[in-house]
Amino acid sequence: TPYTEIATVEQFQAKEEASQKALDRIAADLARVAPDIVIIVGDDHGELFSPNNMPAVAIFHGDELLTKQWDVTPKTPDYRLTVIKGYAMDAVHRYPGAPDFAADLIARLMARNFDVGSVKLVENSPQYGLGHAYGFVINRVFGGRAIPVVPILLNTYFPPNVPTAARCYDMGVAIREAIEESKSDARVAIVASGGLSHFVVDEELDARVISAMCTGDADSLRSLPAGALNSGSSEILNWILVAGAIVGLTNRWMEYQPIYRTPAGTGIGVGFGVWE
Repeated sequence: TPYTEIATVEQFQAKEEASQKALDRIAADLARVAPDIVIIVGDDHGELFSPNNMPAVAIFHGDELLTKQWDVTPKTPDYRLTVIKGYAMDAVHRYPGAPDFAADLIARLMARNFDVGSVKLVENSPQYGLGHAYGFVINRVFGGRAIPVVPILLNTYFPPNVPTAARCYDMGVAIREAIEESKSDARVAIVASGGLSHFVVDEELDARVISAMCTGDADSLRSLPAGALNSGSSEILNWILVAGAIVGLTNRWMEYQPIYRTPAGTGIGVGFGVWE
């Protein structure tokens, strides 16, 4: 089994290097297509919402995105500080939103019978803010460009109102329709943020998701059981929503790395791909 083949430090570093090259490739593709707006589909980890207020799905339609600032202490290890900075959570970072486009998207989804929560303002910053599902993408693949962002926040982690795979896919289709019907002539990119399987790697599940996305197998994606999407693997719902939005587009390239960290099989399945 893969669990008996846990990577040496050198093998782990090689997979990390391959992942960084894939991110560089995504950044280059994004620069080439030069979108006017980027929709980022991610999940909130308690950075903006809490159990007291946890919408199944919400769309941010404010003028400006603010990231949450993570607390650090003198005992915070250096590697953790590096991670926090990469997530754009080392300070309150401010990024432009696309309020008119986002508000129109919400209205069009409501007209299609999708009940969408709306967020216009981040209050109590730096205690609350957008999390690493958004900050990492902006920080890592935007290349320093100030591209307006529309964050879509899925509740993938926290029962009892986690949307099903079918609901996420259908919402993606509706988002595609809403964008096409919009009066805006903006060039729009949509990004699925988050890992595939984790915190235990499930290569079979990851292969099923990737294959279905590349072949346009909606039934396979819509039928993924909730029991397969536990813990971090729930972020696959972000991918499924985007899969619904990219129907008809062509997969240009796809890469996958199963990164194991311990003999128990813990780690993360990371995937990278572009559709145009």
